[in-house]
Amino acid sequence: MLVQLSIRDIVLIDRLDLGLGRGLTVLTGETGAGKSILLDAFSLSLGARGDGALVRQGAAQGQVTAVFELDAGHPALAAAEAQDIDADGGLILRRVQLADGRTRAFINDQRVTTQALKTIARELVEIHGQHDDRALVNSSTHRQLIDAYGGLSRELGAVRAAHALMRDIRAESVREQARIEKVRAEADYLRHAFAELDKLAAQPGEEDALALRRSIMMQSEKVAGELRDVYDAVAGDGSPLSTLSSALRRLERRQAQAPGLIAPAAQALDAALTALDLAAQALDQALREADFDPRELEQVEERLFALRAAGRKYAVPVDVLPELAEKFAASLAELDAGEAKLLQLTRAVEAAEAEYEASARVLSEARKKAAAGLDAAVNAELAPLKLEGARFSTEISVEPVGQDGCDQVEFWVRTNPGTRPGPLMKIASGGELARFMLALKVVLADQGSAPTLVFDEIDTGVGGAVADAIGQRLARLASRVQVLAVTHAPQVAARALGHFRIAKDPMDRGSRVATRVTDLGKEARREEIARMLAGATITDEARAAATRLMEGAQ
Repeated sequence: MLVQLSIRDIVLIDRLDLGLGRGLTVLTGETGAGKSILLDAFSLSLGARGDGALVRQGAAQGQVTAVFELDAGHPALAAAEAQDIDADGGLILRRVQLADGRTRAFINDQRVTTQALKTIARELVEIHGQHDDRALVNSSTHRQLIDAYGGLSRELGAVRAAHALMRDIRAESVREQARIEKVRAEADYLRHAFAELDKLAAQPGEEDALALRRSIMMQSEKVAGELRDVYDAVAGDGSPLSTLSSALRRLERRQAQAPGLIAPAAQALDAALTALDLAAQALDQALREADFDPRELEQVEERLFALRAAGRKYAVPVDVLPELAEKFAASLAELDAGEAKLLQLTRAVEAAEAEYEASARVLSEARKKAAAGLDAAVNAELAPLKLEGARFSTEISVEPVGQDGCDQVEFWVRTNPGTRPGPLMKIASGGELARFMLALKVVLADQGSAPTLVFDEIDTGVGGAVADAIGQRLARLASRVQVLAVTHAPQVAARALGHFRIAKDPMDRGSRVATRVTDLGKEARREEIARMLAGATITDEARAAATRLMEGAQ
C-alpha cells in the first residue's frame, strides 16, 4: 500500500508530506482548495504526462515521491526485478518535473524511463474518476478480470500450455517444410547422380590399379619377345638345367669320397638350380601376363575413361566417387525420412490444434459462466447507487486464436431502460461511469486489484441515500485494499479511518497562497463533516448531524 506521499514545489504545493494507512482515507476541502493539484502530483509520480506548468512559480523544478510497502511476491516487485531494479520489500517512485518541461523518473533511486515507471505503477495504483481513462475502463483488462473473478487459472493454464505446444509444433513444421522444399528442389538431380554413380560402382584405388594394368598391357608387346627368348634360355630346349642337374648328381655320388672338396660345389650347383627354377617361374608368369586379350585393353581404357569422366563431372577425385555416392544416397534417405517426419508433424499440428480448440472451448464456457455471475453481482450493486434503471453486461465475442483463448471480453452498460447498450466508456456519463467503476471494484476487489485505489469525486451530483451507499461500498472495499477518496459527501467522509483537509493558506503577506493538508483528529473531523453538511456557517445542528453520521458509520 501507499505509506507516504511527498510533494515539493508542484503548483500551489510548496512542501507536503502525507503519511497514509490502511482502510479508507478521505480528502476533503472547499472547491479550488487544491484537491485536484494533489491528485495531479500523485499521478505524475505514477508516470502521467509531465508539464512544466506544474512547477511552482519561482522554482526550478518540482518533485513527487510515493513510497509503497508491498507483500513478498507482489507483481510490482516482479516487474521491478525484471528491469534489474533492487526491490527488497518496497518501492519508492520518484518523478522530477523541470520547469522547461523535461522530467526524470526514478524507482528506488535508480533512473528509469517514464514507460518503465508507468508499467510498474499500474501494479500499484488504480485511479477512478469521472473522466478517468485508465483502470477498469480499459477493455484490454476485462478478460483477465473475468478469469480472476471466475477462478479460471487452471483452465487458462491449460489453454496457454496447449497454445505454446501448438505454436512450437507449427514452428517446427514450418522449418521442416522449408528444409524439405530445399531438398526437393535438388531431388531430381540427386536421384540422377546417385543412379549414375551407383551404376558406375567405383571402388577405392580402382583408378590406380586400372592405370597400372593399362600401362602393363601397352608395354607387354614390346617385351614379350625378349621374355620368350629368355624363358627358352632358362627353361626351354637350350636350358642348362638338365646339364647342371646331371653334373650335380655326379658330384653327389662322389661326395662321400671327398666331402670337403665336393660339398661346396654341390651346394652352389643346387642353389643355381633353385634360382633357375624361380627365374623360370617368374618368366612364365610374365609371359602369361604379357599374353593379354586386346579386348581387355579396350575394356580397361573404357572403364578408366568412365571413372575419370565422372570425376570431372562431379568435380572430385576419382577415389572420392564412392564417398560422393554414399552422400547422395544419404541425402535421398534424408528426403524420404523428412517426408515421413513432415507427415508426422502435420498430424501433430492437427492434434495440437484440436487440443487447443478443446481447451479454448472449455475456457470460453467457463468465462461465459463467470461473466453471468459477475453481471448479476454488479447489477445488484447498481440500484443503491442511483443506477436502478441501468444494466451491466459482459459481452464475449470471438477473436483470433491467442495464448489466452479465442474470447474478446468487454464490459457493456445500458444506462436507461429501452436504450441501446454499448461499451462502458462510451455509454456512461462521468458520474455514472464513476459509480459503475465503484460497483465493479466492490465485486472485483479480491481479483486482480491494485493494492491502492483512488476515487476522485465519484459522489459528485448525488446526495443523501446515494452518497451513503457510495460510502458503504468504499468502506467495504477498504476492508480489503487501501482506498483514497476525494469527496464532497459527508456520508462518505464519516466512514473514513483517515481524514485529510485540504485548504489554501496565504503566504508572503498574502501575495501568494499555498495548498496545505491537515491530518484531522476526531474533533476536527466532526467539525469538517459539519462544514460539509452546513456550508460556511457551522451550526450546532450540523455538528450534531456530523456526530450521528460518524457514530452511525462505526
